[in-house]
Amino acid sequence: MQYSLIERNDDFVVINKAPGVTVQRDDGQHGLLEKVASDLGLEKLFPVHRLDKPTSGVLLMACRPESNQVLSGLFQAREVEKYYLALSFNKPKKKQGSIKGDMEKARRGSWKLTTTQKNPAVTQFFSQSLAPGVRSYLLKPHTGKTHQLRVAMRSLGAPILGDKRYGGEDSDRTYLHAWQLSFPWNGETKRFKALPEQGEYFLNPAFFTSIEPWGKPELLEWPKI
Repeated sequence: MQYSLIERNDDFVVINKAPGVTVQRDDGQHGLLEKVASDLGLEKLFPVHRLDKPTSGVLLMACRPESNQVLSGLFQAREVEKYYLALSFNKPKKKQGSIKGDMEKARRGSWKLTTTQKNPAVTQFFSQSLAPGVRSYLLKPHTGKTHQLRVAMRSLGAPILGDKRYGGEDSDRTYLHAWQLSFPWNGETKRFKALPEQGEYFLNPAFFTSIEPWGKPELLEWPKI
């Protein structure tokens, strides 16, 4: 299954995207936007933000041009809070902290983190042991750069499990999941969350135990940026 439906209203649709699914049209093939619109009987859906093809999780789509403009503006103004879960076989250089630096294009469609701070990608993180040799990560990006979290994890010395592009161990999927998303809407805070639905390590009961302390990430004392 390519997705499961979380929320639908007149303004937007929220889904839990499966890993390995392209949001936009890819090589002439219909993307997830078109499929969800067709499944829901809608003429069109608008991509408010994006998730990389290997990344699963909460994805927001606008139903109308007007709501797309407002929602896209919230992302641009950094009024949307995003929280991701990731797994790695490697321990980080530090168990919690922040990663901040400019991103530059590298070879073959990859990106790299630099030490300069002109227009930096900013990510905060926590980590803890899931099982011997496996570690869970909670990631909070403050910017929305291409491959930002994947590059950030590599810079920690803990590439994401399954993310071979950035040095991760081979696995049944790339273990990066958009877990929670919140934003202001009509005078209230909308908050959506969805657990991973695919992946041997994500479906391990020990994984769910490891993330319990992070259940309300908006209340955590995050490391300084």
